[in-house]
Amino acid sequence: MSTLYIIATPLGNLQDITYRAVETLKQVDVVACEDTRRSVKLLNAYNIKKPLLSCHGHNETKSALRVRELLAEGKKVAYLSDAGTPALSDPGAKLVRLAREAGFTVIPIPGPSAFATLLSVAGLQEGCIHFEGFLGIKQGKRRRRLKELLERNEPFVLYESVHRIEKLLSELKELAPERNLFIG
Repeated sequence: MSTLYIIATPLGNLQDITYRAVETLKQVDVVACEDTRRSVKLLNAYNIKKPLLSCHGHNETKSALRVRELLAEGKKVAYLSDAGTPALSDPGAKLVRLAREAGFTVIPIPGPSAFATLLSVAGLQEGCIHFEGFLGIKQGKRRRRLKELLERNEPFVLYESVHRIEKLLSELKELAPERNLFIG
């Protein structure tokens, strides 16, 4: 039966993948992935050999159409982002939307999530926590959004590229030197 599996992948330690995720990867016909180089390491660690299809932010629409064709042929397709849960501040949302609109079954295979993992060790009080994801890279828009977040009276979670983390910390120090930060 044609099914798209959205599979959460380890955040860094390959042993953090779930048993269900490994078993699902063994059973699918094709693995669509954000970065084939990263996904092949995961698949090799579990002796899984499957055809790979690149599906990242720059080609997601074209790749999603290809996945929809594969599903129409009766194939089972898995989608992996580089780390964590696909479509949460990662590619995958267009792929899921196209598959669902075409009437195909989409099944999440839960597992690691950077958001939940971070919160589990942050020591925050219970209550509202805002998840922002990535701020983006356009300086003016990014700075305006950061100011809006800082004006809220609640904790918030941001994702940031390792290449821009120092810049973000500098901006936060400038805009809100009194705020507490937890970095994970």
